[in-house]
Amino acid sequence: MDEGDVYTWEDSYAIAQALRKRFPEADIDQVSLGMIYQWTLELAGFDDDPQLANQEILTAIYLEWFEEVNPL
Repeated sequence: MDEGDVYTWEDSYAIAQALRKRFPEADIDQVSLGMIYQWTLELAGFDDDPQLANQEILTAIYLEWFEEVNPL
């Protein structure tokens, strides 16, 4: 997604990419689902109901980010 795009909870890959870009020094092994939740809400392009987030959605974002920084 480009700057100016809108993110929703369904955009786990795009959110992971945006978080990775915003927090390049973050150690993914130390990132909690709570941190992902809070950081996602703070993304400029995020436009979805915060109450729709659940463990499955946050885990999907985490896994997308994890796979990007730890390729096979």
